[in-house]
Amino acid sequence: MGHSRADKEATHSRIVKIAAKRFRELGLDGIGVADVMKEAGMTVGGFYKHFASRDHLVVEAIAEAFKGLDVQEGRAGSVAHHLRNYLTEAHRDAPGTGCAMAALLGDIGRASNSARAIYTARVISNLEFYTSLLPGGDCAAKRARGLLILSASLGALELSRALSDPALSKEVLDTVEKQLTALSVQEVEATRSSPSNARKVRVVDTLADEHTA
Repeated sequence: MGHSRADKEATHSRIVKIAAKRFRELGLDGIGVADVMKEAGMTVGGFYKHFASRDHLVVEAIAEAFKGLDVQEGRAGSVAHHLRNYLTEAHRDAPGTGCAMAALLGDIGRASNSARAIYTARVISNLEFYTSLLPGGDCAAKRARGLLILSASLGALELSRALSDPALSKEVLDTVEKQLTALSVQEVEATRSSPSNARKVRVVDTLADEHTA
């Protein structure tokens, strides 16, 4: 009985991993259950032994795909370091093993509430990741900058994939990476001496020099 349960768990995991890769490559509606099961070496009839519905597979596959982001973020010592690895041609050309947040960006708005909920939770997590690495003590300003960096990096990656011109595609990645990196090393401070409590921006030269070196 124990061996049978282990086999079922292994099969279940294999199906989820295949779906996680194919959904990123082809979109949530780009591949059906039959094709996923065929690639897993199983018949369609075996699907409901593992999942109550297709949407349950979608949710598990999205969660599986997000595990790669956990690894990437764990290795990032700074936002600049993360962006250098994220906005690359290699990442652009490998959606099946890359960031699911970007790959599913065009699909998730039409997905089920459960799929959108897990995606939203990941956005919140990533926003916290960016915000925690940004300099400065103004939490609201850091959150706003983190949201801009998150949105722009996702959009740039997907835009680069949409373009048929390789040079322009690379320009999008390189330009956005440089601009966001510069933004990530700016320190926002509240200027208390101003009646309007305006904000001044100071570029941290040492970090900027480190990036351009």
